[in-house]
Amino acid sequence: MKKRTSITQWVHEILTLHLPKEGLYVDATMGNGHDTLFLCRLAGEKGQVYAFDIQQAALDHTRKLLEQEGVFHRFSLILDSHAHMGEYLAPESTDAILFNCGYLPGGDHHLATRQETTIQAVDAGLPLLKSDGVLSLCLYSGGDTGFEEKDAVLQYLKELDPRRYTVIVQEYYNHPHNPPTPVLVIKK
Repeated sequence: MKKRTSITQWVHEILTLHLPKEGLYVDATMGNGHDTLFLCRLAGEKGQVYAFDIQQAALDHTRKLLEQEGVFHRFSLILDSHAHMGEYLAPESTDAILFNCGYLPGGDHHLATRQETTIQAVDAGLPLLKSDGVLSLCLYSGGDTGFEEKDAVLQYLKELDPRRYTVIVQEYYNHPHNPPTPVLVIKK
């Protein structure tokens, strides 16, 4: 029997089909480093990855994971809010920006992404995308994270100029109990 596809696996599969190899990628919510590792593999030795988190534990977990997996090339782990990514990257330089909202798995559930900073970070990230670049969001609701962040981010994305961005909101249509929502924003 095939293993159930998680939201992050689904997003990784879509991005692998869409993104150029050896590009410049951003993990906006580093967490335990799984998206960072995915992006480092996609970047190879010629690409580059920037990963952001406000928790030292996230940087420590990610650095350990990358070392265990033998990834020693061109990545920058940054202890700063994803809302500040524009201070580290040039406009129209980035192929992809990944957000996996919520809290650090195994960490303090009170320390989670919030609608205000997530929207600020998306707003900071959109100008960084190259033409045909992708910003992906894994949005969660219910339980610890509530619905506020998901609802606010979706409302913000709905108002993006359709001449500049295509926003695709997917859903686990037959899954009960507030399943996560994968979102892709493609810059035209």
